[in-house]
Amino acid sequence: MAPLDPAFIDLRSDTKTKPTPDMLQAMMTAELGDDMNAEDPTVNRLEAMICEMLGMEAAVFACSGTQSNQMGVRAHCLPGDELLIHELGHIAMFEGGGPAILSGVSCRTLSGEKGMLALENVRGKIRADDQHLCRTRLLCVENTTNAGGGHYYPLDQLTEICDWAHENGLKTHMDGARVFNATVAGGYSIAEVCKPLDTISICFSKGLGCPMGSILAGPKEEIAKARRSRKVFGGALRQAGIVAAACIYALENNIERLQEDHDNARFLAEQLAGIDGISINPAETETNLVFFDIAPEHGNAMQLSAALKELGVGIGAMGETRLRACTHLDITREQIEQVAPTVQKALQQGLEKYAGIATGPYARG
Repeated sequence: MAPLDPAFIDLRSDTKTKPTPDMLQAMMTAELGDDMNAEDPTVNRLEAMICEMLGMEAAVFACSGTQSNQMGVRAHCLPGDELLIHELGHIAMFEGGGPAILSGVSCRTLSGEKGMLALENVRGKIRADDQHLCRTRLLCVENTTNAGGGHYYPLDQLTEICDWAHENGLKTHMDGARVFNATVAGGYSIAEVCKPLDTISICFSKGLGCPMGSILAGPKEEIAKARRSRKVFGGALRQAGIVAAACIYALENNIERLQEDHDNARFLAEQLAGIDGISINPAETETNLVFFDIAPEHGNAMQLSAALKELGVGIGAMGETRLRACTHLDITREQIEQVAPTVQKALQQGLEKYAGIATGPYARG
């Protein structure tokens, strides 16, 4: 079954959302100008709105979360520098080697529980000031964690590692692709999240439901550097207000409703926990990402994903046995109620016909 089928329950990602009628209306009536020359009033309004919400000095609109993350890396680092990041961090895993390609920056990956870094993970990881060694320059964190399980940083943990970074001469950047999921689940404000950070990248195209768009916010000096990088990276836009209007609408209407996605995710996790051959702890589902494992005797994650697709449910493989379902504003509770029975049906039918499918999408051999 093709994913474009309207009956398809697409839990592969919250990037699959479509603009609502009201969001489309906001886009169609947006006041436009040339954003390359800072003349698009809707983009300017969005950037000012973000600065006020976050307590940041400046912001720059970007095409994607990868682009705004890479703009942040380049704003803080020089070629030959390195950044510290969790081994599952999006900047290190899913951005095509961007730090190395675009900025000549190495990623030093570290371990940590639930995709998050704590003080014991970062201590002793700053390289000595020696000509043989690259310069450790930046600490990157991700909130919520994607491959780490959809978890959100406790504020005290985030503040502690950022304070450590600053005390040791490092800058701090947050990949906040789903940071509003974190604020809703964690019960803290976006301004509290940003207080210990130098820069933050926020996506509008995930839980907030926009067709595209991201933003980087931080001090004026760093954002000025990032704006130049946006041009170099091919991301300087013209009448970008069409998209920025969707982002403004999302900020005004789609943040509080993220709790509905979290509730649906927890419900799904609880339903999956009752299926033989599926392993999941519902208590670990904190936001809109539901991670679970298939027992190896039934097959691998990509086999189950393929079977589910044929049965009308989209759930992606994240490893040999691990899968991820992502709830979002285009998914109703009624649709969620169909998912666990479909998983059970797939297992009961057997996955033998998919025996030739590889065991995982992110590893070879």
